[in-house]
Amino acid sequence: MRYGIHPVSRPVVFRDRAAGLQLLTRSTLDARDTVEGEDGITYPVVDVEISSASHPFYTGTSRVMDTTGRVERFVRRYGRALSHLAPQKESRR
Repeated sequence: MRYGIHPVSRPVVFRDRAAGLQLLTRSTLDARDTVEGEDGITYPVVDVEISSASHPFYTGTSRVMDTTGRVERFVRRYGRALSHLAPQKESRR
């Protein structure tokens, strides 16, 4: 490796304030704030807005959208303009 071209990697705490999760890992991010870790050492801290502890998909609190009527509303709006794209039914004689 060439000397001086790589960023410095150091221990950093990523904190999700919404869920109260703190994760200690290595990162090249610079942080202004600090927090004392469980081991008594002071680490730079980066606050994140969402993590796996607060994301609706991972916590199981995601809401299912009600899609009833969406297709019908689309057809009402654009059905005439897109009718030439739909396959034509054969008429029986």
